[in-house]
Amino acid sequence: MTIWRLRTGTIDLAEPRVMGVVNITPDSFSDGGHHADPDTAISHALRLVAEGADIIDVGGESTRPGAQAVDIDDELARTIPVITELASKGVVVSVDTMKPEVARVALESGAEIVNDVSGARAPEMRRVVSDFGSGLVVMHMQGEPRTMQDNPTYDDVVEDVARYLSDRAELCVTEGIPTDRIVVDPGFGFGKTVSHNLALLERLGHFTGLGYPVMVGISRKGFLGQVADLKDAAARDPLSAVSSALAVERGASVVRVHDVAGSVAATRLVAAMVRAGSQEEQF
Repeated sequence: MTIWRLRTGTIDLAEPRVMGVVNITPDSFSDGGHHADPDTAISHALRLVAEGADIIDVGGESTRPGAQAVDIDDELARTIPVITELASKGVVVSVDTMKPEVARVALESGAEIVNDVSGARAPEMRRVVSDFGSGLVVMHMQGEPRTMQDNPTYDDVVEDVARYLSDRAELCVTEGIPTDRIVVDPGFGFGKTVSHNLALLERLGHFTGLGYPVMVGISRKGFLGQVADLKDAAARDPLSAVSSALAVERGASVVRVHDVAGSVAATRLVAAMVRAGSQEEQF
């Protein structure tokens, strides 16, 4: 049994968990502007919880390819009212941010997890997480959102990403973040081509050997649209659910998704299949 320790609580990862996405941005690739005010964002988040989300990931800065940075005050104004309200209702909240200043205020406001797409590159981010004892998602991204898709290259994308995540997580541990607070994420779509993303999904089991639970954020990603010729991000939801289920079958403990209901159903089916297979092997 794997327990993910958070700021004030824990999550049992014996069963796959679903993280619902709430983007409070005007320019997100998946749903930009749909939940741009706090009241709409809160209502959407509560709907995702009702559909089965175990965690709500609140973000105030788009990390789509080519995205421009958002200043700290704007990001705080977008996210903190939502985080405060959701936390007051007992929702497990993750803050999706690369900024230590935003992470600190979010944790003070009730967030339990920091989801940092930069892999906690900033020393101050690692200090904030250590100080608050929060959960941490360490993700791989080649470059930065503005330029990450210009020309992503790897010797072996799976080995290179795994090495990065192992080294980054080890650094976090040496700086006071216990192993059982860390989840790693290969970073689908963050500085990867279509073939890179497909290789990561096919060989996802490689990452479970790093010693940390694995999170997969594959929902509505552009490479799904390229593979299936689906230009509209929301039209990729069925394929996102299938991909999330494949990730669970290959060992992912958390999937980060926009369509919670579909992904909950898909991941529960695969988890039941995996359990049944394990029981058969015992006899």
